[in-house]
Amino acid sequence: MLSLAPVPGVIVETPVVNKSITGHVTQAMRYWLLSLIDRINAGPQTVSSVSLTTQAASITTTAMPILVVLPGVYRLSMTTQVTQAATTSSSLIVTFGWTSGVACTLSSAAMTGNTLATTTSLSAIISVGDATTITYATTYASVGATTMQYRLDVVCEQLI
Repeated sequence: MLSLAPVPGVIVETPVVNKSITGHVTQAMRYWLLSLIDRINAGPQTVSSVSLTTQAASITTTAMPILVVLPGVYRLSMTTQVTQAATTSSSLIVTFGWTSGVACTLSSAAMTGNTLATTTSLSAIISVGDATTITYATTYASVGATTMQYRLDVVCEQLI
């Protein structure tokens, strides 16, 4: 977690505005603002997200909507929730895919609760190589006259 030095002039008795030059901030405030920008830029940047509702089938391997996937370290996160329970039973598995020298995948545990309160989530830190895509897919099963429906939210953040 990033911690910031106190804002000059608010918590510390350092002046924020240079009184000798109207409209200019002090050197201390300028340095604090520059360090704030550096800390913001060093934090995770969301590069893509997907929200799908009322899904009632498997989702084939689908590329995250990212224009250019640069080599680096990414955090992939997903959450799912049953939005309509199946008559008898249901199952859902989410799989992430990427390339790091070789094709890699990571799958969630099967979500089998089959109630509206059934949720699952997964977060993974991955290292991505050159010229690759980051993908997601689901494996869906539903038994009974009423089919299970689910919501899927996926987020991709570049860490470094």
